[in-house]
Amino acid sequence: MITELHSPEPTTRMKVIVTFMQMVSPPAGPRLLLPAGWSVEHGVQPSLAAYRVLHDRVGRSCCWWMRQAVPDEPLEHFLAVAPIEIGLLRDNGNVRGFYEINRADPSSPNIAYFGLFPEAIGQGVGRAFLDTVLRRAWRGNPLRVRVNTCTADHPRALPLYRDAGFDVLRQVEEVWDVPDRLGLTIPPHLRA
Repeated sequence: MITELHSPEPTTRMKVIVTFMQMVSPPAGPRLLLPAGWSVEHGVQPSLAAYRVLHDRVGRSCCWWMRQAVPDEPLEHFLAVAPIEIGLLRDNGNVRGFYEINRADPSSPNIAYFGLFPEAIGQGVGRAFLDTVLRRAWRGNPLRVRVNTCTADHPRALPLYRDAGFDVLRQVEEVWDVPDRLGLTIPPHLRA
C-alpha cells in the first residue's frame, strides 16, 4: 500500500517506509536508570516557539516535517487542547530530547514523538529515556502502547523499539511532499 501526502506549495518528494509497532505488556524488570545528572521532566507545556525548537533539534536530521508545516494558529490550538503529554530529557538542567504521548485513545496510547538532540546521541541515555517514557505511557493500564518509525529516522530507532519490547504490526510505503520552506535536507536515498 502506498500513501501519498501532497501539498499545494513548492515541495521535495520523499519516499519512506513507515513501520507501525505495538507493545502489549509493560516493560518487565527493574526501571532503567539515567546516568547521574540526567532526568526526565513530565507534563511540560511548551510555548509554540519552544515546541517548534524541540521538533527542529530532534527531527531536522530525520526530516520531521509534518508538525513543522502546520501554521502557528492551528498548532497552538492543538497544543492547548489535544490529549497529549510532553516531557523533556535533561542533562544537568539542559534540554537534550523530548517525547510526546498522544492519549486520544486511552486504551492504546501512541508515542507520537521521541528523540534525542544530536549532542545526546551516543551518551548512553536513549534506552533509559525510552524505558522512562514507556512506563509513563503504560499509566492507566492501557491494552497496548503504539509507536511508529520510518526509514528517515535515526538508524538506531527501529532496533531500540524492538529491544524495548515492541512488535512490528505492518510496514507501509509512503510518499511525502515535504515543503521546501522548511529548509530540510532530504537525503538522496529518500528522494522519490
